[in-house]
Amino acid sequence: MIVDAALTGPLPKLGVVAAGALVALVLLATDRRWRSAAMLAALVLAPVLLLADIWHSPQLSVIHRHPLPALAAAVVAVAALLAVARLIGVRPWLFAPLAVFALPFRVPIQAGGSTSNLLVPLYFVVAAGALAVIVPTMRQARRRPAVRSRRPEGRHGVDPQPAPPSPFAEPTAPGAAGWVSRLLALYVVLYALQATYSADFEKALQQMVFFYVPFALLFDLLRRVRWTPRLIRNCLALLVTMALVFSLVGFLEYATKTIILNPKLVVANDLHAYFTVNSVFFDPDIFGRFLALTMILVAVVLLYPRPPRESAAAVGALAVLWACLVLTLSRSSLGALLVGLAVLAALRYRPSRALLVALVVIAFGAAAVAVSPKTFGLNQGVNGASSGRGGLVSGGLSLWTDRPLWGYGSGSFITEYRRHHRQTATTLSASHTIPITIAAEQGLIGELAYAALVVAALLCLLRRSRGDPARCAVGAAFAALVLHTMLYADFLEDPVTWALLGIGVALASAGAPARRPLSARRGAVARSG
Repeated sequence: MIVDAALTGPLPKLGVVAAGALVALVLLATDRRWRSAAMLAALVLAPVLLLADIWHSPQLSVIHRHPLPALAAAVVAVAALLAVARLIGVRPWLFAPLAVFALPFRVPIQAGGSTSNLLVPLYFVVAAGALAVIVPTMRQARRRPAVRSRRPEGRHGVDPQPAPPSPFAEPTAPGAAGWVSRLLALYVVLYALQATYSADFEKALQQMVFFYVPFALLFDLLRRVRWTPRLIRNCLALLVTMALVFSLVGFLEYATKTIILNPKLVVANDLHAYFTVNSVFFDPDIFGRFLALTMILVAVVLLYPRPPRESAAAVGALAVLWACLVLTLSRSSLGALLVGLAVLAALRYRPSRALLVALVVIAFGAAAVAVSPKTFGLNQGVNGASSGRGGLVSGGLSLWTDRPLWGYGSGSFITEYRRHHRQTATTLSASHTIPITIAAEQGLIGELAYAALVVAALLCLLRRSRGDPARCAVGAAFAALVLHTMLYADFLEDPVTWALLGIGVALASAGAPARRPLSARRGAVARSG
């Protein structure tokens, strides 16, 4: 009884708020020991909150009946985690390709009465990377008191002992790069606080455990990776290889008219004349997003001088990915691809030329729609053409007008939408427009934090990136991702967002001029005078 009361009382809400505070500490702490302690606490607290949420659910009945085998499996998992962490500690560059490889793979797991497609491989890689930072830092911190007792103190009582070694570089965040970290921390803390009055606290808790906590650690680790040109090329090659393999799976689905995953998509394909592929993803729009972002990253190879063999390989890869993107029938992904390519063109060439090309593309698109409106579903009206998203947008706006300042609470959109609009359809899963979701759930407070984050991120990733292919690619991909989230869903709930931000912040910080202390600058001015 005491345990049940603890699991259903105020402790889970306090735990979510504590998780948000730990994320903020990981993103903002300048002391390595504090940041490592926050990482360790987050790694422990997140699974504890999840177990508290699903302790009495059917999927844990096997653990209740067979605790010893479950404990043995947990020991094996921890041993594997420590082994990978040790490997990353010895070769820190391995974390980047491991994270890139794990990004797309989702495992269906039941939690809280519903099935969620969770990024279990990515969680494993993130935890291993975090332990690769935590273990040496904590080990060195334990040795410092003994060393301090034998060594004389330096001037002003400062211990001359050097800082503990770390397999990753210390993050530097000048200008807009620093604001990205601050605004990410602000948004996560606001989400945690606004979860306390949500009508669907369980959804908010799952969002925090499954997305914000592990993805914040992913962001912190990626921004500390030393992104050499060779590492960037290897990660891009790995990403393109995966996209080509996934495309082959999509072609196989289309040829055999068989869907590997997503039973709902099987039903939808049976009811319509067209056929939509989703490859190893559980959603064709998420698959389309992955293909579009990969194409944007590959397109950079064609915009800058490269060996003919690399350019030919890029053209071939783009042709295959484009063919599969068409088979997803994801209009939001096609729009995101156009935005990303437009940003690349504006960064590589004169903005006026990019604008002219964009106008030509828009004109051709408008002509195609005018010639065959049924192809694009416009004969069904805006709501029909958008697969019902127009109604979701208007319904979400009405929720926001009811509570414009603080909203209905984190994770509450689906619950409140059904309650206010008497919607009983079980297929409703999101508003498919991230700004609308944030406005309804978190009100103007959350909307301002979201808008500030997007603006700061675009400034960080795009400012002074002209001439740097890697930065141009990351900035264009992020701009495309932002558009896709406005037409579909999942902004900070997608690990790709945090990965692009982490890599972009690292590249922007590496390219920014180092800041000298104020005293040094004053001395230089005095000498020049």
